[in-house]
Amino acid sequence: MTITKEIISTDRSSRVGAEAALPPYRRVPAYLIRRLQMISTAVVAEEFEDEDMPVSQWAVLTIIDTNPEIDQSRLAGVVSIDKTNTGRLVDALEAKGLVERRVNETDRRVWMLRCTPLGQKLRKRLRPRALATQERLLSCLEPAEREQFIDLMSRVVTANEKYARPGAGRRKPKSR
Repeated sequence: MTITKEIISTDRSSRVGAEAALPPYRRVPAYLIRRLQMISTAVVAEEFEDEDMPVSQWAVLTIIDTNPEIDQSRLAGVVSIDKTNTGRLVDALEAKGLVERRVNETDRRVWMLRCTPLGQKLRKRLRPRALATQERLLSCLEPAEREQFIDLMSRVVTANEKYARPGAGRRKPKSR
């Protein structure tokens, strides 16, 4: 593989030429979305590697903090993780003293979740670092492009929300 000066250059006109030279799979939305998700997760994980806070726990803590009294079932739907794994994540956060479960007064089978003061303090401390990862991730885009990119991603996600569920896309076992 030969790397040309055109691909290495960072000015805008050269980037356009470099993009045209990319292999065809680098223009496939599903491929790019998966790669971007991997990159995004890795950037956040790298930022939090000195913390006892895996990306999945950070996501759950964030949703609980911004939605106090969310029930565990709804939380699973929001983060698109199956209920069993959501329960395990909540267990881990509860064991760290970051989240507490409360029984729903109207349906005692339902657990309501909220951040503890320690969870809120941790989230407040880590939030600037989390936001910085998003800034770093999008730093290759101009500010207006960032807004447009987020708007377009949001539109695609909203239009296809029915597919955002645990297990979506997995092959079903063959019947005998």
